[in-house]
Amino acid sequence: MDRWIAFVQEQWLVIAVVVIAFVLIVKLVKTAIKWAVIVIILLAVVVYGANYKDTLTSIKEAVVESAGTVADTFKEQAAKAIRDEAKDATYVSNPDGSFTVKGKTVQVDGKPGEDSVRVTIAGQTFTMKLVDAVETFIAEAKKNQ
Repeated sequence: MDRWIAFVQEQWLVIAVVVIAFVLIVKLVKTAIKWAVIVIILLAVVVYGANYKDTLTSIKEAVVESAGTVADTFKEQAAKAIRDEAKDATYVSNPDGSFTVKGKTVQVDGKPGEDSVRVTIAGQTFTMKLVDAVETFIAEAKKNQ
């Protein structure tokens, strides 16, 4: 059903032309021919709408691929920011066993022994695997204690 709603929203002009054609056919053409033409036009619209799913699928795949690229780029920039701020970072052991490492614009929260941490940069928080840059950031912050 969503596919048909998207089709109507994006192809409203085609549908309007079809409706106008129906009105003209009903007014100008004789009975048997009129209904044959209307059925052919309806079938053409249905086939066009049914094939519209392929268009939506390709658009969705392109959007998902772009989102993955943006996320990878953001994580690379986060790793660079983490490396740059390592020398001024502070390490805090929390009462629950977790730790928080704070730099000027980067904050890393995690628990010892886990393979991922929460990274906050410029108000955006995401989970990141514990890569060399993050491990260096944590080690440098521990030295700064």
